[in-house]
Amino acid sequence: MTRAVLSIGSNLGDRLGHLRGAVAAFGDRVLVVSGVYETPPWGDADQPAYLNAAVMVADPAAAPEDWLVRARAAEAAAGRDRDPQRRYGPRTLDVDVIAVWDDAGEPVLRDDPELILPHPRAHLRAFVLRPWIDIEPHGRLPGHGWLTDLLNAEPLAGDALELSPRPDLALESDT
Repeated sequence: MTRAVLSIGSNLGDRLGHLRGAVAAFGDRVLVVSGVYETPPWGDADQPAYLNAAVMVADPAAAPEDWLVRARAAEAAAGRDRDPQRRYGPRTLDVDVIAVWDDAGEPVLRDDPELILPHPRAHLRAFVLRPWIDIEPHGRLPGHGWLTDLLNAEPLAGDALELSPRPDLALESDT
């Protein structure tokens, strides 16, 4: 079994609909979903604001690369078009595999060009850490430390203030 934390974001089209589609794509593998946050664009400021969230998933048969395949399938279903000229450009849906743990609860460490685990820039992104804290308040990013410590450290403390919780937007229904 593997358990993974995924970061999902959208800043084009029906942003909330794209996030809901991502959650639905992982189906019964979803353990818990964070609240939604509206965030300024990261890396390329000339684009619309994002909606971001975190999702904890688990699957008794999934290998780490399976989470990447599923993430890319969810992106494709949302019409994601990867522009190699604009790495941090706008997108209908972005699904990043942030961290994976094996069936013994040990973090999976991987330095493969297709899938680096944990995500190499997660510790620098408030829009990843803050939603993750919603679903795992005492969580740790493997190799980097406690999520709350990372979020409150410079230079992220300023970025964290720019995240706007959106309690009016729900990713899962109550039914």
